[in-house]
Amino acid sequence: MDGQPLPALRNVNVVPHEEDGESYFCVTDPLGFVEEQLLLTPAALYVATSLDGVSTAADIRAHCEAKVGLTVPEEDMQSLVALLDESGFLLTPRFEALRDQVTRDFQEASTRPCLLAGKGYPDDPEALREYLDVLLTLNGKEPLTAGDPAARPVPCLVAPHIDFPRGSKAYSAGYRAFYGGGRPDTVFIFGVAHMGVSAPFTLTRKAFETPLGTLETNQDAVDALAAACAWDPFEHEFVHRGEHSIEFQAVMLAHLYGPAVKIVPVLCSSFGEDGDVVVPGEKADLNRFLEACRAYAAEPGRRVSVIAAADLAHVGMRFGDDFEVDDEVSQAVTDRDQEDLAHVAANAPEAFYASVMRDGNARRVCGLGCIYAALRTVDGTAGPGQLHAYGQAEDPNGGIVSFASIAFS
Repeated sequence: MDGQPLPALRNVNVVPHEEDGESYFCVTDPLGFVEEQLLLTPAALYVATSLDGVSTAADIRAHCEAKVGLTVPEEDMQSLVALLDESGFLLTPRFEALRDQVTRDFQEASTRPCLLAGKGYPDDPEALREYLDVLLTLNGKEPLTAGDPAARPVPCLVAPHIDFPRGSKAYSAGYRAFYGGGRPDTVFIFGVAHMGVSAPFTLTRKAFETPLGTLETNQDAVDALAAACAWDPFEHEFVHRGEHSIEFQAVMLAHLYGPAVKIVPVLCSSFGEDGDVVVPGEKADLNRFLEACRAYAAEPGRRVSVIAAADLAHVGMRFGDDFEVDDEVSQAVTDRDQEDLAHVAANAPEAFYASVMRDGNARRVCGLGCIYAALRTVDGTAGPGQLHAYGQAEDPNGGIVSFASIAFS
């Protein structure tokens, strides 16, 4: 093993984990090819992150000894590399075979599985209904009252996509307001492609499974949007499989309305290359796509709602900043978020985009694209929005994530 370069560690998510009083790191696959989690000791993680595809075992052992005084026996190195390879976390033929098989399975399936069932929320239908009822009513403190089904649906909702426990108050406030309108027949859901792909918008024709039933995709709407694309909107369809932002909204819609409501799932990526100064309203390809969204939603007789599954700021060391988050930082994030949200509530997509980008999106507002797209889709049909909730949640790795709920009239 010493003489040959060792395979490289894949891009993974790493989160601190405590178990039986011991400190570990939980390693997961952000692309979802590997569904299992792997616990590593701090020493094992240090060795794992040294696997760059170029260094040999001898190189890595020498590096660990020189940098942190860590002695790594050869047999321990072999065992760790074997474990990472068997788990699918190394760039090896074993992972390539797994990736190809998972990709084929997804492409051949007619539905997108609910990957977070049993992890981010209960997978048992009755337990999930009880869980969501408690969440939506804040444990019975707030009413959940359905609007007249025949009334006009709420045209647009900005809702979080953070996990349900941390975002509970914002989910509750937003979806109570949404449920108070008429029942939509179709819901556009603009989510975030967190891994980033080259296409600004990625479509799928697949229905979305939930423990409460499967939500069918509105194929006519997908056809209309696909026809307006200057890119292949299905080239990166696989990112839908592991993306959680739309899944949480699908679960909420299935709980509130059942499978009668159809969805149009759209994942949003960056509108330009890193460092580019982009004015999305001046980009012909974006305008053509978003005009197709607006035209479909505005067609008389259609009962269409739009949801932006959007978190806001991501600030702190977990996200690449070199400072800890204290009260002063948190307040500064709140102040900037409120500036942005004022433009959202005014239904002013260009002003919102410009406000976020005023400092180059220093807060890493991941919902920038999907909020912009949602506002463009309801241009001319939605009135002003009302901010129902704003919050910040701690990230376990050090940092904060902010989010809000805004419902439009």
